Amino acid sequence: MTNSHITITVDDSTHSDATEHRRTPPPPSASVNLDYADDDDEDDDVADPNDPFDIQHTKHAPIETLRRWRQAALVLNASRRFRYTLDLKKEEERQQKKSLIRAHAQVIRAALLFRLAGERELVVTAPTPAHPVGDFGIGLEQLTSVSKEQNTSALEEYGGVKGLSNLIRSNLDKGISGDDADLLRRKNAYGTNTYPRKKGRSFWMFLWEAWQDLTLIILIIAAAVSLVLGIKTEGLSEGWYDGGSIAFAVLLVIVVTAVSDYRQSLQFKNLNAEKQNIQLEVIRGGRTVKLSIFDIVVGDVVPLKIGDQVPADGVLITGHSLAVDESSMTGESKIVHKDHKTPFLMSGCKVADGVGVMLVTGVGINTEWGLLMASISEDNGEETPLQVRLNGVATFIGVVGLSVAVLVLAVLLGRYFSGHSTDDEGKVEFIAGKTKASTAVDSVIKIFTIAVTIVVVAVPEGLPLAVTLTLAYSMRKMMKDKALVRRLSACETMGSATTICSDKTGTLTLNQMTVVEAYVGRNKLNPPNDSSKLNPEVLSLINEGIALNTTGNVFVPKLGMNFGLLRSNTTVLNVFPFNSEKKRGGVAVKLEGSGVHIHWKGAAEILLGACTQYFDSDGHLQSIEGEKVAFKEAIDNMAACSLRCVAIAYRSYELDKVPSNEDDLAQWSLPENDLVLLAIVGIKDPCRPGVKEAVKLCTEAGVKVRMVTGDNLQTARAIALECGILTSNEDAVEPVVIEGKKFRALSEKEREQIAKKITVMGRSSPNDKLLLVQALRKGGEVVAVTGDGTNDAPALHEADIGLSMGIQGTEVAKESSDIIILDDNFASVVKVVRWGRSVYANIQKFIQFQLTVNVAALVINVVAAISSGDVPLNAVQLLWVNLIMDTLGALALATEPPTDSLMRRAPVGRREPLITNVMWRNLVVQAIYQVTVLLVLNFAGDSFLPKQETKSLENQTKNTLIFNAFVLCQGVTNNRLFMGIVGVTFILQIIIIEFLGKFTKTVKLDWKLWIASIVIAVMSWPLAVAGKLIPVPKTPLTRCLAKPLRRWRRSRAQSQLNTPSTNFSR
Repeated sequence: MTNSHITITVDDSTHSDATEHRRTPPPPSASVNLDYADDDDEDDDVADPNDPFDIQHTKHAPIETLRRWRQAALVLNASRRFRYTLDLKKEEERQQKKSLIRAHAQVIRAALLFRLAGERELVVTAPTPAHPVGDFGIGLEQLTSVSKEQNTSALEEYGGVKGLSNLIRSNLDKGISGDDADLLRRKNAYGTNTYPRKKGRSFWMFLWEAWQDLTLIILIIAAAVSLVLGIKTEGLSEGWYDGGSIAFAVLLVIVVTAVSDYRQSLQFKNLNAEKQNIQLEVIRGGRTVKLSIFDIVVGDVVPLKIGDQVPADGVLITGHSLAVDESSMTGESKIVHKDHKTPFLMSGCKVADGVGVMLVTGVGINTEWGLLMASISEDNGEETPLQVRLNGVATFIGVVGLSVAVLVLAVLLGRYFSGHSTDDEGKVEFIAGKTKASTAVDSVIKIFTIAVTIVVVAVPEGLPLAVTLTLAYSMRKMMKDKALVRRLSACETMGSATTICSDKTGTLTLNQMTVVEAYVGRNKLNPPNDSSKLNPEVLSLINEGIALNTTGNVFVPKLGMNFGLLRSNTTVLNVFPFNSEKKRGGVAVKLEGSGVHIHWKGAAEILLGACTQYFDSDGHLQSIEGEKVAFKEAIDNMAACSLRCVAIAYRSYELDKVPSNEDDLAQWSLPENDLVLLAIVGIKDPCRPGVKEAVKLCTEAGVKVRMVTGDNLQTARAIALECGILTSNEDAVEPVVIEGKKFRALSEKEREQIAKKITVMGRSSPNDKLLLVQALRKGGEVVAVTGDGTNDAPALHEADIGLSMGIQGTEVAKESSDIIILDDNFASVVKVVRWGRSVYANIQKFIQFQLTVNVAALVINVVAAISSGDVPLNAVQLLWVNLIMDTLGALALATEPPTDSLMRRAPVGRREPLITNVMWRNLVVQAIYQVTVLLVLNFAGDSFLPKQETKSLENQTKNTLIFNAFVLCQGVTNNRLFMGIVGVTFILQIIIIEFLGKFTKTVKLDWKLWIASIVIAVMSWPLAVAGKLIPVPKTPLTRCLAKPLRRWRRSRAQSQLNTPSTNFSR
């Protein structure tokens, strides 16, 4: 066997965004070429597989990727740092519990089926008769067992659905009365539609978590030892100050941190309650009312349609083509058809197709879904790409800070034990053989405390939490802007959105349909509701088609229709619910005699193609072939006026051709050929006020708005022009305006090339929307998509940000989305973009503020420690700075509302560095100024500061001035809350300096030194303005620094790949 080179070829310059998080090493047999492009800029859009913190998209990231970045993070307090990220261990336990409960449900059903099979073979005793309980004819246990066990024989014994409704005092047509006394009786007898939830963590739990920080624990231990030694050497009255002050400062940090975290958790709790509060329609007292899912009671009659969530356990009353997705309960992705043979509906399942009405028989904890929800804790954890990247930044800063702390510790210990450290009077602190052991231990503890405190300041534990803080704030505020955030990362990703693919109806328009044009045969009705000139037979068929081919219950008569009378005189045989794929819906009805009519309504040009005849003005049937051109022209004219064109058609059918068997009837496809055209109507759905301005704002912000609609191309074009999505008729040419079927017919590569040019897509199906989203994402776009139907779920899931509609949206669409637009308004979508950009801007402000403090504090202490063996900022002072920086600063800067200027910038690129060149410039200018001024004070302060009585007092005065000036230098912005915190800090600083000197090792300053401190701080303001005049290069500094590292990694990978493989042949 001969050795051979394995040549491996990997094209790393581009790859699908959708699969970036699933990158796997190539198989041994693959051919990889590591000829990377000379221009490294292409690689800036590609995730670095060697960087665990480089996750562009956490929406579908695998568990291993999430585990990898956690293991790579330098963390001092894991319980706090990872609190709002997904708890991977609990998630695994959650999935196991789910599968156990699902298995339990399946075992019960299997046992039931086995028993029923035996009952068919053997004659067994009948089910237990219903026992009355209180006002009702059946008790809780008996009713629950019928639903849970799906016991059809028991249901039949009780008289079917009708008999069961009588037992629970309900009416299948009118529902329950719904008065307060009736509701109270039902809740007492059968329970409420809620389930026990695990209590949220108390404030004491947050206090305990804040305490878990390793550095704070070390400081507490150091404080305890210092306290014991201090009291031993100096007595109780003076000796407790050193240890006591550190302990008090640590406790203050812990309490403030816990309060901040507790408030944040309450915000999340309220938002989660809002997410779970599904609104649905229920029939009570013969009227349709809208109420919360938590208010459903046993006996309620609930209409169901495609996309709805089954709100409780129940039995089907009536249904047409009703199919339910039971995967949420069984774990199997299987659609189950419901009819009189399988009438039981399980809470938590989704309606996949058809329509129906159910009777509620089990609620809350008495359902399998209630048990499932009660047994698993709701995990709100979820990482966002920014959170992960900030953990990377925090880890890098932490490593630097830890290295600096170790260096300072080594230098200070070395100087101390070598006899190079002197006290305030200039005496050598340690003399071998002479210095007492207790004194040496006390000095070592002080040195160790300083080093640990540097770590506290240097490791920014609050940095990743600042993302959660700003997201929680944004989520609360976005609720007021009619946007409910379901997924944290979407709020952040929206700031990077480069395109919004929007629906038309209800989002760009008001969804207030008014018929403004109508054609019956070749005659145009003027006005459209004038039925006086219509043939009575034709009018009767139009009335029949409108009244019977709808799920609507309320109608204001305009053409003399009476919905109730028309429905009572016919029997519905089968229904084909309106389908967004086929763009039409139909119904087959049996008339009072033996005749059958099949009515269709839908997209005008599609139904027109299925018609062979039409009625003339005298009510005579005419062939449509010679008139199709004229009808199409009428449709185009209406569409050009931005009208939605709907055709109404019918055909008669022989009753003996209709399947008589119920199973066959359920599977029967309604005939849709040889139709007779009854009418074509043009429906006006006006644009929403403010939509044109919102679209213009998006365009100025670099976000392209695309309209994806099921309407025909002419209507779509007209609405797009009205909304400002298209600027002129000259733009409205293919491929800018394209039909869904044409886009669908292209190859994958052609779709990618053409997707960016598309502005309007008409006659699109949900699958076309999905293909467009995939093509845009592969082209590097960050895509936001709006959707309201069940079939929109794949596109909402695939998009970077899925936006479902709160009013028109189905529960399936809402569950697949990341954000719910509560008012269905496009202007609210634009507000979400503003908030997304605000999140990023606020985080950058906080990073700049924190890094300035970090750099200045570290440099001052390191330089002073190495040169003089002492540090001007002691442990308590650094803890005070850390408190301002980590908690109060984060609170202020993370809660700044968005400004109009944010929408005048380009979208934030996903690969955009967190620390921009402008931030580096501002940071470096401020840090250099602070470090320079404070080091001058440290080394030359004795020469110009007022002389004091002792050398020790002079040193303390100098160090106090340094501490005071350093704190006052920290930040001035136009953020009112931040300025308020700066004001409070200033007052507290006065109290610390003037009254708490023994704790902080400071002395009182006279008014001249206070003015000097303020002048030093104020001088940084004009310096910040002047710093903005310094030009910065366009190429990010971090990218320039990363390129050599990237090249080194590549050359290392190349050398490993070129190494000959070892021959293991025997």
